[in-house]
Amino acid sequence: MLVESMKRHCGRSSLGDSRALPTDLAGPSRLELCANYPAGGVTPSLSTLQTIHQTLRAKTDRPVPIHVMIRPRGGDFIYSAGELAQMKAEIEEFKATGLVDGFVLGVLDAAGCIDRGSNGELVDAAAPVPCTFHRAMDGVGDLDAAFKAVIELGFRSVLTSGGPGDASAGVERVKGLQERFGRRISVVLGGGIRSGNVQELKRRAGVEWVHSAAITGGGEGLDEDEVGRMVKLLRVA
Repeated sequence: MLVESMKRHCGRSSLGDSRALPTDLAGPSRLELCANYPAGGVTPSLSTLQTIHQTLRAKTDRPVPIHVMIRPRGGDFIYSAGELAQMKAEIEEFKATGLVDGFVLGVLDAAGCIDRGSNGELVDAAAPVPCTFHRAMDGVGDLDAAFKAVIELGFRSVLTSGGPGDASAGVERVKGLQERFGRRISVVLGGGIRSGNVQELKRRAGVEWVHSAAITGGGEGLDEDEVGRMVKLLRVA
């Protein structure tokens, strides 16, 4: 499960198991749904989306937007024609449920740049559902050119740590990206964010959104106490 926050509101994102949803869902802004977190996240199943939606309805009366990752496999972000066709088909299937409020995806070309053609087709397939460009951004050499490309392609937000490594290493680069592009696209800071650094990194980057796996102690699953700590910290940030 991941954690995202906007200003003083906090949202969380599921790894694909409804049992992992925190008991207290007060204040979430949105959830990002994916499967196979150790691989960096891949497309979840339709049944998982439906189960998460039903669980949320049972736990809170307030709508919690769900963003779904579209990624056919772990590894790099250079996809074959067959994989791209699979991604488009998955977008259509998830859209048809009426339960998706956003998609999280990203494609690079063989040169490690934004694949304009493939990303454009996926954004068009998702429309009018908004898209976030995920941390494939962190493998790009020229971040400014990449940000300009995803803005032109119609992405609504970008998840980034500012390059290879975690948010602590790239926070100054993210600050610069926020200053140059933040009026045109939402910049989401992610990568190694936990309760011990979330306030400082959010302040230094100057962003409205942060993203965290909320995994502690070398575990593989969400630490509900860690989620609670971050929620409290972000509410006063």
